[in-house]
Amino acid sequence: MNEKQKALYEARAKIIKAMAHPTRLFIVDAVSKKSQCVAELTEQIGADMSTVSKHLTILKNVGIIEDEKRGSHIYYKLKTPCVMSFFGCVESVLKSTAVQQLKLVK
Repeated sequence: MNEKQKALYEARAKIIKAMAHPTRLFIVDAVSKKSQCVAELTEQIGADMSTVSKHLTILKNVGIIEDEKRGSHIYYKLKTPCVMSFFGCVESVLKSTAVQQLKLVK
């Protein structure tokens, strides 16, 4: 692997690592449907505001979400909608694995 390839794989890993948390996956799904502020997300997630803010920062830093100030609130939305196709891919893997495991017990 050359340096350019290594840098590309490291960049990909950074993005995947940012999504590798159930709360962050929930946030990505939630803001894909509509822009939301920290208070709204905090209520849905059931965590404290500082924790949700940290998750939002991680997702924002890798370019998955972006924010927009509206009055005194900051709203978050999905910056890269293509990430939702990744969710579809993950669910296909889950289904495939489940089918294989069911075959083992039948």
